[in-house]
Amino acid sequence: MTPALVAVIGAVEPALLTAWTAHYRRLGIESFHLAFHFPDHVPDAWRRQLLATARELDLPSPQVSTGPWHEHTNTELRDALREQAGPGWHLIADSDEFHTYPAPLSEVTTMAEENGRAVVGGLMLDRVSADGRLGLWRPEIGLDRAFPLGGHLTHRLLRGDPRKIVLALSDVALASGNHRAPGRRPDPHALACAHHFKWRAGVLDDLRRRVERFTSGIWTEHTPAVRTEAARLLQHIDRHHGRIDVSDPRLAFRHATLDRLPDGWAAEAAQITTTWRPPGQSRPGLTISSPSP
Repeated sequence: MTPALVAVIGAVEPALLTAWTAHYRRLGIESFHLAFHFPDHVPDAWRRQLLATARELDLPSPQVSTGPWHEHTNTELRDALREQAGPGWHLIADSDEFHTYPAPLSEVTTMAEENGRAVVGGLMLDRVSADGRLGLWRPEIGLDRAFPLGGHLTHRLLRGDPRKIVLALSDVALASGNHRAPGRRPDPHALACAHHFKWRAGVLDDLRRRVERFTSGIWTEHTPAVRTEAARLLQHIDRHHGRIDVSDPRLAFRHATLDRLPDGWAAEAAQITTTWRPPGQSRPGLTISSPSP
């Protein structure tokens, strides 16, 4: 039996929801448990169009909520969906995350169980356009062609946590953002690639809104991490004339595709996952340098 997919979806473009649904159906997902959350600034027409697209895709009726996007909002909606999904394996994916696994899902979960693990981990690979512009994309072109480069923007520039729990048994609790499962460790040598298609047209407005509303307290935060990561990206974009600097060797951008894991992924992902620490923390005897903003 394939895992149940659990996802909290914001006001993404209908084309992204269509591509996302097709991707996970190709992986064998049959059971979708979705919640759509619409902050107050989202126009009613956009909301109606996205929900109509979900119906056209024959997705089950989702939960729909509106209001501020507090830091705890996603966690509460996700946990309610997991309760609804019931026992077994849950695949956890944001609407801009497209997973590529080292083997078919049934083999991945079987291997985890045989090794006594209740979670499977992944590592984010940020996907961007060839010149670093945050532009529109056309469905007929597809995400791979529109955003052909994959690199490590999240943790090497934004200093965010690139780790993800991509699969978890139903009784395993997950931390905010699905970055960790307290008390559980995924196999660092069998990590999925979580292709992160966040860097599209409209994201800069979202990030500015996030910084403004978390700073003002209109949206509640638990730590300043979310808005400081957003601020770092906005500063980088301003310095590079509206683009992500895809030539920066620290970010390790290379051609990537959803069809297979990047070359050398197992070793690369294991090294990043086992050495990553939040800014200001390091392992004994290990120095982790942070890139300049």
